[in-house]
Amino acid sequence: MLRAPILISIAISLAAAILTAPPARAQSVNNSMSPDWCGQLPRPQYKNLERVPTADPWFEVYRVAPGVFALYEPHQFEETISYLIVGRERAVLFDTGMGIGNLKRVVESLTAAPVVVLNSHTHNDHAGDNWEFSDVYGMDTEFTRSSAKGSSADAQEEMAPGSLCGQWPVGFDPKTYATRPWHITRWIHDGDQLDLGGRVLAVIATPGHTPDSICLLDRKNGLLFTGDTYYPGPIWLFRPETDLNAYVHSVERIAALAPSLHMLLPAHNVPVESPSELPKLLVAIRKVQAGKVRPVSKGPGKVHYDVDGFIFLMATPK
Repeated sequence: MLRAPILISIAISLAAAILTAPPARAQSVNNSMSPDWCGQLPRPQYKNLERVPTADPWFEVYRVAPGVFALYEPHQFEETISYLIVGRERAVLFDTGMGIGNLKRVVESLTAAPVVVLNSHTHNDHAGDNWEFSDVYGMDTEFTRSSAKGSSADAQEEMAPGSLCGQWPVGFDPKTYATRPWHITRWIHDGDQLDLGGRVLAVIATPGHTPDSICLLDRKNGLLFTGDTYYPGPIWLFRPETDLNAYVHSVERIAALAPSLHMLLPAHNVPVESPSELPKLLVAIRKVQAGKVRPVSKGPGKVHYDVDGFIFLMATPK
């Protein structure tokens, strides 16, 4: 879950407790009252990407590679990015975002192919619109099964004051916002492959951030969809379901792929990054694991490690 350095203080408060939601009014926040992080948008990296018209203004859509669309949510501090990956016969929707805008309408405007949903992991900011789709694949873990039941508590943490940049969609009520339950139609495992017709995606299990975290590898095109295993910004590794040793092993796996990759496609902030970041990430997290980096307190129960240009947000060491 989230992300730029300017958002760490917001992230800490969100993780600490369920906060009171803003008043339930469509389009309730005036741009002049937007939080400071809004002033950092749009991120400069988007200037070099091909913008595609969107069927819902909550999203910005970018064509980042042939047959690959980034579905970006810039109006909420998570800055979540889902991906529509299109083959000749079907498409994969890798994550379904916050569940605030009408993602299904956006997807249907981009492809007429049958769509399968697959989540990089099942935190609420990546599975918010799963319920709208009839075909949802899930990693075969207890964490996935639990997440599929839905949650109002985790969703309400996203509604904290200062979490919105701009306006809620018309008709959206933050007081009743929740991640709805969804039905898993097929269980997947490490090494499974999805043939979309002319495009094959391989599932790489990358537990650590969550037990059900995965990356998707499009080997032919040199694309790695990294979910929350890597994104530019503070990487969250403090939640109860996080396993640091598993995370380091997962980073080892994907860093080994870097020489064969053309592009990384992360799940927050910006949709295109260089594969050269993965070996650097591995060096940085190994230093943290080995106790070579001093933690800096970021509020009750949280510390961050700032090393070699990466920031890892973790629970205070016991």
